[in-house]
Amino acid sequence: MKKEFLFLTLVAVALVGCKKEPTPVEPVSDLPEWYYTGGQLGTTTNTSSMTFRQPTPATEEAGLGTMFAQGDNIAEKDFVTDTVGRQHGLGPIYVRASCQHCHPNYSHGTSVPEGTYNAKDQGNGTLLVVINPQTQAYVPWLAGMPQLFGAAPFKAPLDPDQITVTWKTATDEHGNKFPDGETYELRYPEVTMPNTAVYVYNQGYRDPDGLLESEGYEVKLENTIGVYGTGLLDAITDEDIIAQYEKEATDGKLKNGLNPAFWNGGFQTSGYYKNDPQWGPKRFTYALTRGPIMDAAGANAIWNITNVTRSDRKYHYLDLNGTIYAEYASKDPEVQAAFGTEEEIYKYLTSKELPAEMTDEEFTQVMVWHRGLAVPAARNVNDSAVLRGKELFTQIGCDYCHRPTWTTGPDEVRDPNHFPVTAQMPRYPNQKIWPYTDMVQHKLCMENDIRTGWCRTTPLWGRGLHRKATGDTYEARMHDTRARNVIEAIMWHGYSEQSDAYWPTQQFYKLNKEDRDAVVAFINAI
Repeated sequence: MKKEFLFLTLVAVALVGCKKEPTPVEPVSDLPEWYYTGGQLGTTTNTSSMTFRQPTPATEEAGLGTMFAQGDNIAEKDFVTDTVGRQHGLGPIYVRASCQHCHPNYSHGTSVPEGTYNAKDQGNGTLLVVINPQTQAYVPWLAGMPQLFGAAPFKAPLDPDQITVTWKTATDEHGNKFPDGETYELRYPEVTMPNTAVYVYNQGYRDPDGLLESEGYEVKLENTIGVYGTGLLDAITDEDIIAQYEKEATDGKLKNGLNPAFWNGGFQTSGYYKNDPQWGPKRFTYALTRGPIMDAAGANAIWNITNVTRSDRKYHYLDLNGTIYAEYASKDPEVQAAFGTEEEIYKYLTSKELPAEMTDEEFTQVMVWHRGLAVPAARNVNDSAVLRGKELFTQIGCDYCHRPTWTTGPDEVRDPNHFPVTAQMPRYPNQKIWPYTDMVQHKLCMENDIRTGWCRTTPLWGRGLHRKATGDTYEARMHDTRARNVIEAIMWHGYSEQSDAYWPTQQFYKLNKEDRDAVVAFINAI
């Protein structure tokens, strides 16, 4: 370990030892409470291009600034294939080499261009989702987040140069035109992936279901979301989230009801990653597969995106089956020539007792950073158009799914992985926050929709700063970046009469242009 890193670690330990209780930021009298999107302990007033990279006041007041900076350094820099040194252990196969690749400046991923899917592009945070179209389940011969790179001598499970994205256009019942004549566009992506792009197919694997041979699988896109503010969502109590489920299950306002995986006559813990039922409702990812944050998307991604092992995960992320890639890579003559025998390769790829490449201290630093990222304060809060838009947002019913505010609980950090680090995490007790999400899944019934059709309501806070933070051409809204701006995102919500958001979208459609622009101004301001 480098001397300067050891020094920083010692400093961090010293700071943790003398940390103090967080002190709220003094509110400014002429600003409304919704200006503080993350509450007094979770909001940054820095709304520059670096806005999503700021630590919360709670992080700094708790004496965790150095650990936050160390975690930020790990998240920003590429992991490498070396076997020793800082951020070693990338591979043997991996999705991306750093957090920054998918979360540019810690925003969500940038817009996907037409043409070849290029995973090497900085900011391309849109991942591939390869599924059985009949069951909507992931195919067994790839991981849920398919790897696109291999660390020599291992080869990538997918060849991204053979994968293409084509943007199609859709026309809604209004002919993509408002009553006053203003037009809008609706587009959606289609992904083409030949079976020759699949490594194990080229090595002789044949899918028992025949999907791989017939190219009967389906490929979708799912964009990453911003990592900022997740600590605040983690601080909402299970009881309050379950109460939200109960409200929506009984008020009769949703055409599609609730996902039966989470509500079936009552709340139930369900999903692909069950962990222990004591961890309550899932909070993170579109599919609500993860929660709490110590086992959520970021804690998982720092392992499976990079395939860097740690003490609680001494094994590699390979494919849904767990052994298909290992079997065919171990038989590859080129891999054997550089690595060893078939038995040695298979044992290495499937071992559950590999050395930990990321230390517990480094993982702690990453989680302090992850939980410590602030949300930007709302902008233009005294602007008349923004205030009018805020009023209309509620009036037309957008606030049903995009619930404006929650109040956090005591914020007792929980860790299903049982790391001895929770005492060092930033905390956000009793904060009124403004994420604009109900933390529940709904169906929008769009063309080429998200896998299963169920999608968690994405928080809107900070989304208006995406282009400023990333330099993206478009705002890259919706789960697959199909919406280039707020208008397109709203109108996709009402594309189908079966959408849970059909009624609010029709109310927006009936607004005059000045009021539509006001709603857009408000959404971009929060």
